[in-house]
Amino acid sequence: MVDEELAFTPATELLELVATKQVSPVELTELYYSRIDRLDSQLNSYLLLTRETAMEEARAAEQAVMRGDELGALHGLPIAIKDTQATKGVRTTVGSLVFKDRVPDDDATVVARIKQAGAIMLGKTNTPEFGLVGMCENRLGDDGRNPWNTDRTPGGSSGGAAAAMAACLCPLATGGDGGGSIRIPASFCGIYGIKPTQGRVSLYNGVPSTVPNQFAQQGPLSRTVKDSSLLLQVMAGHDPKDPTSMREPVPDFLAALSKDIKGLRVAWSPDYGFAAVDPEVLAVTSKAAQVFEELGCHVEEPDLVMDSPYDGYGPVYETNAYALYAQYLESHGDQMTQFARDFIEAGSKVTGADFARAIGLMDKLKGQMTDFFEEYDLLLSPTLALPAMPVGEFPEEIAGRPAYPHRYFSFHPFTYPINAIGHAAASVPAGFSADGLPIGLQIVGKMGGEETVIAASAAFERARPWIQHRPPVS
Repeated sequence: MVDEELAFTPATELLELVATKQVSPVELTELYYSRIDRLDSQLNSYLLLTRETAMEEARAAEQAVMRGDELGALHGLPIAIKDTQATKGVRTTVGSLVFKDRVPDDDATVVARIKQAGAIMLGKTNTPEFGLVGMCENRLGDDGRNPWNTDRTPGGSSGGAAAAMAACLCPLATGGDGGGSIRIPASFCGIYGIKPTQGRVSLYNGVPSTVPNQFAQQGPLSRTVKDSSLLLQVMAGHDPKDPTSMREPVPDFLAALSKDIKGLRVAWSPDYGFAAVDPEVLAVTSKAAQVFEELGCHVEEPDLVMDSPYDGYGPVYETNAYALYAQYLESHGDQMTQFARDFIEAGSKVTGADFARAIGLMDKLKGQMTDFFEEYDLLLSPTLALPAMPVGEFPEEIAGRPAYPHRYFSFHPFTYPINAIGHAAASVPAGFSADGLPIGLQIVGKMGGEETVIAASAAFERARPWIQHRPPVS
């Protein structure tokens, strides 16, 4: 029997154990399936398991190690794939009954690259319908739940991935982030997640896109910064199937882990000039921000005011939802969640003039933040306005103020503006609420600034380690 403690070992260390024949990919895959069988009924973090194929791949990976073959960057490592990411020959629902029987003919580019690197897919993780909100509910089954408190949401849209990661039901997981969908569940579940710069990772998802991609990026979720850096290294790079993907060489994200951050100019914003934030969240994250002073950075609190960023982001997001899913509303509307219908309906009311004005507002915000990052290397903020909410309950108010600007987006006012400007951003575990729920600190870098975000994340992790914390469901 393999030691159960292996499940809590960082992915990069597991890869070393596999490569040096100290543990078999078969043993690892069996270990994680054993944990899933025992624990996931409490979390619903997986929508589908690919057990038979995974075990075949694990046996082949074991044989490759024994033969002394050249090994890929993720060789023999089990991984969880978000169910918004197309998997050839494996059902991909995007969290919707509309697609409950859909089996793609091609892999998403990120999935293809992960497979090519030698990883073994355990299954597809839970996500809200169409990945539209920061919770983890759909009509396919019970809601996704948080391993720190199963009455609370794990967040979304990469909620199943984050819950599985936090509970160590996988050693590494993929996510996607169009408004906070990596950083939200990372914060709620007490793990690390990074949204890359817009275009750093291909968004090709099995078929050519029919709408422009202004916001979404695929990225990693993990328990350590190094693990995410490794997975991002595999995922990143230009893809001819995605015309918006960046063409310049991919930086060395693993080398960035050891970069010195002394002397960096760091801005702290408690509210972006508009957000209501829970006092407990502010207390934890403001204290975490001051750690960067200990690390030799210059931390200031400038008067940053983002003027209603949802007025630019929202109409574009809603229009994209309408363009992608309105065709299913008449035939499948009764099978959809209320929030999916709400976004499609909102998108139907956005005029061409509304859309043009929204693009103009986002351009203004991008210009403002480009100027801001001429003064600063990093921007720190709370990742979210609240600790994890009860399952199925979007907040009506925050810190005594009505939910603003939109009840579906009010609890993550710090994440979607960063999707609007396209910058790199991560969430690091910063502490806990009085009732034991994780709270994240967001680290935002410049456009193309993943290396600095990773360096800062790693420095914070060394100063305030978090991997020793384990949720009750683990």
